[in-house]
Amino acid sequence: MAISNNIINPFIGFAGNIGSGKTTLTKIISLRQKWQPFYESVSDNPYLTDFYKDMPRWGFNLQIFFLHKRFVMHQQISKEKKGSVQDRTIYEDVEIFAKNLYKMGHMTKRDWENYSGLFSTMSSYLKRPDLIIYLKASTKTLLSRIKTRNRVFEKDINSEYLNILNSAYDRWIEKENRCPVLIIDTDKFNIYKDHNKLMEIENNILKTL
Repeated sequence: MAISNNIINPFIGFAGNIGSGKTTLTKIISLRQKWQPFYESVSDNPYLTDFYKDMPRWGFNLQIFFLHKRFVMHQQISKEKKGSVQDRTIYEDVEIFAKNLYKMGHMTKRDWENYSGLFSTMSSYLKRPDLIIYLKASTKTLLSRIKTRNRVFEKDINSEYLNILNSAYDRWIEKENRCPVLIIDTDKFNIYKDHNKLMEIENNILKTL
């Protein structure tokens, strides 16, 4: 189904917790709409494995890495000649992950203020998404998907951590006003196999843009 609306080169961002289906839906929607996908830096991330073993030591380093990578990604998106689909938005870095590390005591006040100040400066140069799609999922669903994809560095992620992140996501998305938000509950269908639901999601995206 081809897009039909007033936005020439739409920029949409999939947001959601670890295991919510961002990468899967980024791939599906970008292929169907012939948009350019922009994936989160995972395989080339030198900090992830160390981070899950020792969050206080590596949390700040990890967040700076992600912030840098996503800023570069936004610059590429701003030059893109067709629609763009982003696997996790830059806003989640500060609103969810960095803020949560600070609240949990895994990032010092000094590092948090440094990081959030840097984000504030960088964000003024960013193109905002035309639509953020929040993929909502229960902790049980997230754990099941994380187990299924079997990434070594994710093996120590527990339900408590995912619960905390889910709560942070709900608080953030309720107040998000930088761009329109579409919320999709992914508990109720198989993100890999339910083609009818995926087509419904695609139609909702196109209607919202």
